[in-house]
Amino acid sequence: MIIACKDITKSFGTNVILDGISFQIEEQDKVAIVGTNGAGKSTLFKILAGEWSPDGGDIFLSKGTSLGYLSQHLDLDENNSIYQEMILIFSHLLEMEKQLREYEQKMGQLQGKSLQEIMEKYSILQHQFEENMGYGYKSKIQGVLMGLGFTKDEFNQPIYQLSGGQKTRVSLAKLLLQQPSILLLDEPTNHLDIASIEWLELFLKNYPGTVLLISHDRYFLDRIITQTIEIENKKSTVYRGNYSFYAKQKSINREIQLHQYYHQQKEIQRQETIIQQLRSFNREKSIKRAKSREKALAKIERIEKPQFIPTEMKLSLAPKIQSGFDVLSVEGLCKSFDENPLFSNVSFQVHKGERVALIGPNGVGKTTLFRILLNELSSDGGSFHLGSNVYIGYYDQEQQHLSPEKTIFDEISDAFPALTQGEIRNTLAAFLFTGDDVFKQISSLSGGEKGRVSLAKIMLSQANFLLLDEPTNHLDMISKEILEQALIGYEGTVLYISHDRYFINKTADKVLELTSEGVTSYLGNYDYYIEKKNKQDTFPPSESPENTKTSQTKEEWLLQKELQAQQRKKESEIAKVEKEIEELEKELQQLDEKLCLEEFYSIPEKAQEVYYAKKSVEEKLESLYETWEELHL
Repeated sequence: MIIACKDITKSFGTNVILDGISFQIEEQDKVAIVGTNGAGKSTLFKILAGEWSPDGGDIFLSKGTSLGYLSQHLDLDENNSIYQEMILIFSHLLEMEKQLREYEQKMGQLQGKSLQEIMEKYSILQHQFEENMGYGYKSKIQGVLMGLGFTKDEFNQPIYQLSGGQKTRVSLAKLLLQQPSILLLDEPTNHLDIASIEWLELFLKNYPGTVLLISHDRYFLDRIITQTIEIENKKSTVYRGNYSFYAKQKSINREIQLHQYYHQQKEIQRQETIIQQLRSFNREKSIKRAKSREKALAKIERIEKPQFIPTEMKLSLAPKIQSGFDVLSVEGLCKSFDENPLFSNVSFQVHKGERVALIGPNGVGKTTLFRILLNELSSDGGSFHLGSNVYIGYYDQEQQHLSPEKTIFDEISDAFPALTQGEIRNTLAAFLFTGDDVFKQISSLSGGEKGRVSLAKIMLSQANFLLLDEPTNHLDMISKEILEQALIGYEGTVLYISHDRYFINKTADKVLELTSEGVTSYLGNYDYYIEKKNKQDTFPPSESPENTKTSQTKEEWLLQKELQAQQRKKESEIAKVEKEIEELEKELQQLDEKLCLEEFYSIPEKAQEVYYAKKSVEEKLESLYETWEELHL
């Protein structure tokens, strides 16, 4: 055990944030802290880091444990360059290096016994220097900075000239180079492009210490973590697996808890009815019995009703106007700023019904390309053409088109006056705004809530071609799932910029990789893109089919759609088998529990009946597992 919490509580005034948080983490564990926005994840991190004190409970740290915390608070010397800030971490090595140079200078001036003494000191210090990686710290600094997206030309840039995102990356680099026993990382993938996130994944997977992460990047979590701690309703629950395991198990647990909750509520109502009846008899003995039952009822530990989160979209999202087959054709676009080329020879096509992800490193010009397509910026060369009946809907991650003074309901009703109150409420409910939530002011909403309002507006508009710029930024896990369902069910065409690989995997049927030399197209989701990228089995940008005058034919597109339909059918079959497996595993668990009850194991006939039922379920499970494996071939 390297760190443990026991019954941690924290309140702000009368608002209880954490209540009885308990868990234990072993050395080298990679752990995610998950929960909805406002659940108390960052509060827990600040308590673990010692920035805040808990109101109750205990934290246990293994002896000699060092702890590093990446938060929004940046402890940087603004006058230092990026490289100078990194060098500060290795000040002890710089002192040793300075001492070694002094010894070398003296050795050239001394003789005899004095020389021997200096040589012995030099040998000891040099050994210590080597053990502390004194000859490798410069390359280590370079590797971490470049891994996090800095170029060598930027190493000497003063920190005061950096953006907020760049400063966060500098702080992350410092923390990784310090290599504490425990890393506390709060949203470390913010401000990183896909290449940098992949580098960080590999770094953290091989990190010799313990890592605790808060992140909304589900792909990132799946690749790194071995344990998930959820904070919900002020309590903590530990899941021994990655994010996907947690999400699946959480769904099962919610069903079980909901069943237990309703069962308890039924029993409480029954007891309350009995108490009322006993009191109605109005006799001394019946009143005593009623009081006795009331005391027993008061001692029952009440099960909290689990939060019901409707992540499935409940409405069809079909554009009012259908576009033609060819939605967007881009040929030879190029753009420079101050004679510095951003990108050139950008050519690609988007067809009706496609969900296309545009990816590429930070600074390559993805948002600039969108601004050109929106006619907000002119290109330096090339052209683009929208097809017939194409109407663009644009999602700005800053939500600048929302009116802060309006309520959510008014924002929708003012934009779409022909909608009835029922239609507006049904649409907002699909984006998790129910009851009085619809009367919240836009100015009071979180980033994720504003994002959901913006998405609802776009889906209700006449747009049939959506341009979405980083749509999952500021969204929590649930809001991301809502957006995924919305896009999967959307019958129009979508082109979006994203660094969220999990989101791309779930929604994209085509990936466009933008580089300074052009665009390469991959007909699949993110995993397909990675597979092809690793095999290098694709056209270079200059030879890509979409960079030639021979565009993708309708027959090829229809073939692609057929393959995608087959894949969706296969995924549906897998989901069906997995659901059957879950149900049988529950049944198996119930049968195991029966075998432990005296009313069964004490009667041979009943025990034998349960035993044979269990064997039957196990045989069915074995068959389903074989089917599942075959479907994954």
